[in-house]
Amino acid sequence: MTDLCTPPDASTNTSVDAAAARLLAAHASGTPCAPVRDLIDDLDTAYAVQDRLTEHWLAQGRRLTGRKIGLTSPAVQRQLGVGTPDFGMLFADMAVPDGAEVPTGAVQQARAEAEVALVLEADLTHDRHTVADLLRATAFALPAIEVCGSRVRDWDIAITDTVADNASSGLYVLGTRPVPLRDLDLRLAGMVLERRGEQVSTGAGAACLGHPLTAALWLADTLVRVGRPLRAGDTVLTGALGPMVPVASGDVLEARIDGLGDVRVAFSPDDSDSDSHSHSVKEA
Repeated sequence: MTDLCTPPDASTNTSVDAAAARLLAAHASGTPCAPVRDLIDDLDTAYAVQDRLTEHWLAQGRRLTGRKIGLTSPAVQRQLGVGTPDFGMLFADMAVPDGAEVPTGAVQQARAEAEVALVLEADLTHDRHTVADLLRATAFALPAIEVCGSRVRDWDIAITDTVADNASSGLYVLGTRPVPLRDLDLRLAGMVLERRGEQVSTGAGAACLGHPLTAALWLADTLVRVGRPLRAGDTVLTGALGPMVPVASGDVLEARIDGLGDVRVAFSPDDSDSDSHSHSVKEA
């Protein structure tokens, strides 16, 4: 993992700048770009690109509100040839109110998945955290829908592409009924994701690295090593509980997670209607 306190050498800087520029151009134009793996060939450099983009967005006035964990499914890890999850940044303008309608085109090549979200009430700054540390630091859990997106054309991604592209982040929707962890068994929590009432994805907490808290522990330890520890108030999307599903204009998605309740998001029937009917969002 890249040490964000140590500047990369000149050749790495050139690759990082080029990859970041390609992804920023895709974001600005709304047109997906070619993969960036021709410019970066390892995870350290991919995270350096993500960090370069994070600093860009923070300088533009966006507010960091948490992190998302990706690649928590062993099947997806095998598909991308890796044995580890990844992470990306959550910004305040990525958050969508429960039940809101968003423009279908707000996220490029949108796909959705249901997850457990944790909201922290204490910092996590140890070199190695325990489950007890995480339980004490978590204020409550919420059901969540993550609307993933890719600035890379046709989702033609390797691990370096998705990491550089902020772990293929888009938007996220949180439920509104906070539940303390003492009232939950997240490993056995079943999930159903429906599209207009039709079941399109199912799963359980065990599909997320064996337990959503295992994923959160990995994230907490990793972020301390890279100099961006989780802080009180942060939201953590712990990873998909079931298969990701494509999103189309006019879709209405509702996720139900045992013990956590439900969360819902709709997508405008036509992008031209988005200005008058939708929550204002900006793609990450």
